Parts: sequence; structure tokens; C-alpha cells
Amino acid sequence: MKLWMLLAAGLTTLALGACANMSTEGRTVAGAAGGAAAGLIAAEVLDADDDWRVISALGGAAAGTVVAQNTQNGNCAYARGDGTYYTAPCR
Repeated sequence: MKLWMLLAAGLTTLALGACANMSTEGRTVAGAAGGAAAGLIAAEVLDADDDWRVISALGGAAAGTVVAQNTQNGNCAYARGDGTYYTAPCR
């Protein structure tokens, strides 16, 4: 089962590379779906209960949405190490 989940995570990562020519809405939806899938896969690999699976899927969807939107405008968030962050062009 864990091998299947790791394979699914790898295929999801490859599929997200196809988002280069997508519209803003399409990229956001793909980011949310990919993030939710990654969160759910991580919860499954860690043998989390159902509540944590839902929470990890929602957290993954939120993170995927932010990454997709930041990818579109070319800005990324970087941590300063003191609990704050700044935005700058992605490296």
C-alpha cells in the first residue's frame, strides 16, 4: 500500500509540471487538487486516522493553491527565521 502511495505522489508531481500553459483558474484548481492529494497521501503513509486525513487534505489544498498563485506571478515567500517572511522573485 505504501509503495502505491509513493508511486501516486511521484505521478502527481510529474503531472503538475504540465501546468505551464494553464489559465489562472486552471492552475489554481490544479494546485489545490494536487496539494490535497499530496496531503492525503502523506496522511495515508503515516497511518493517520480519518480526522487527520481530512485536515491534511485541507492543508495540502491550501498550500497547493498558494504555490500555484505564487508560481503565476513569479514571487515566492521566504522565511527570515524569526517567524516572519518576505516575498521576492522565485529562484
